[in-house]
Amino acid sequence: MNIDATAIAWYAIICGVLSALAPSFGGRLVRVLIGGVVGIIAATVLPVLRGLIGL
Repeated sequence: MNIDATAIAWYAIICGVLSALAPSFGGRLVRVLIGGVVGIIAATVLPVLRGLIGL
């Protein structure tokens, strides 16, 4: 099984930033929705970034 270090680092950064900002957002539902949107954006942007840096 291959472990993709780029994806692990990318999602660690995204989740770290989101968790740092989460307490300043509204209730639990708002944080879950924001997390879902950020996850979708991160999953969409990662392949583009990997292509730009040649991975």
